[in-house]
Amino acid sequence: MSHPPTVRAGARRDTVPFVATATLVKNSRSTRSTIALKILMAVSGIVFIGFVLAHMYGNLKAFAGHDAYNTYAEHLREFGEPMLPHTGFLWVLRVVLLVSLVVHVSAAVVLWRRARRARTVKYVVKKNNHSTWASHLMRWGGLTLLLFIIWHLLNFTIGKINVQGGSTNDPYNLLVDSFDTWWLTLIYLFAMAMLGAHLHHGIWSSMQTLGLTNNERSRARAKTTGFVLAVIIAGGFSLVPIFVLAGVITK
Repeated sequence: MSHPPTVRAGARRDTVPFVATATLVKNSRSTRSTIALKILMAVSGIVFIGFVLAHMYGNLKAFAGHDAYNTYAEHLREFGEPMLPHTGFLWVLRVVLLVSLVVHVSAAVVLWRRARRARTVKYVVKKNNHSTWASHLMRWGGLTLLLFIIWHLLNFTIGKINVQGGSTNDPYNLLVDSFDTWWLTLIYLFAMAMLGAHLHHGIWSSMQTLGLTNNERSRARAKTTGFVLAVIIAGGFSLVPIFVLAGVITK
């Protein structure tokens, strides 16, 4: 007479802790990876904040006139000589910005996909409308800025496109010709509005990721810092196109 195989009573109980432990380890790794991605986004974002502040300052040289603006542009090409070759500094800066852009965008896409997978149930009523609005604004605003960066490089750096058909060899004249075109100025101002909104929320998020918002006072300081920098940068960039279109900055 055959007997059915015996199953130890403790076998099932031993499996449960193993599965639970494996799940905890997996979740722990995922959490660490998410934190690392957020830190990469924060650090790469800080690189961009430093760049746009310096870039904004350079743009404001247009108020000093043709020669002052072009002298500044040429100085950037000569910066670091003779230790660096001509335009060497600009190429180092471009590589740093390109790496930062790739890191920033890649981390943002991965985090967005993880959040989407984790959100298996779509709630009919959202409890935090402000958080949802800010998240959507960061996502679509970031995409808008990415498209604008591509056009901006084609307009002033890589392709040097003069929409009025004029010369592209003179940085100041190219700037004036571009912003003297009303529709191009509107696109630029819209992009600056998106930049301001992106900075406002992004600076707050970066400071939160880096552990700089641990109490009410530091949170208030982070929000104020984000708002002030967003207004300064977006407003500073907007001044030149507005004054070109108004006829104050001319050739």
